[in-house]
Amino acid sequence: MQTLTEKVFRLSPPGGFFDETVIRNLLPDRSEGARKVLVHRAVSVAEIIRLKPGLFLLAPEFRKTHPHPFVVAAMLHFPSHVSLESALSHHGLIPEAVYQVSSVTSARSRTFETPVGVFTFKRVPAADPRAGVQALKIDGRSWAFVATPVRAIADLIYTRKQVNWERDGLAFLTESMRIERDDLKRVSFESLDEVCESLRDRRTTDYLRGWYRELEK
Repeated sequence: MQTLTEKVFRLSPPGGFFDETVIRNLLPDRSEGARKVLVHRAVSVAEIIRLKPGLFLLAPEFRKTHPHPFVVAAMLHFPSHVSLESALSHHGLIPEAVYQVSSVTSARSRTFETPVGVFTFKRVPAADPRAGVQALKIDGRSWAFVATPVRAIADLIYTRKQVNWERDGLAFLTESMRIERDDLKRVSFESLDEVCESLRDRRTTDYLRGWYRELEK
């Protein structure tokens, strides 16, 4: 086991995540150059996974706990929340499993192709980025911000520039996204006004309110 791997293993960080601050604290007597050499050695023998510059993950055989993909997404890009197809799948609204974690951010759009999966972040400007977003306990030690169904669909409509209520109506959700109408009826609209006020995008808010009116019939 490499020197750095052993020290991080003993520390046992939740999910196996650690960053450059942790490395400096574990190796205070080493120079910056020496620490970089130790990182390189551990990465080259696959004991440590580099997720992005400055963010690392212990290889599976050295972790005490394993990270949930939603937690990885939160670590990769901040501020952000899991949304779009990933949140809809999490809430049981779309039938197929989603193998790429899709998130929304108020910062710039990014894609991270990592050894533990592909993570996309699409920019959705919002006055309150946490409107319609819940902090969910993923496991015993980790949390992640995940969009409610209303916010996930709002983010989806915002990013699908060709979709609008007048032309597409509910068919976009029931046919294109294959969400059951009965499932849409069970969605809580408690955060509807909050989400609409935050996004302030006319096409998106028109779609959300059209969806609400349609299901109230």
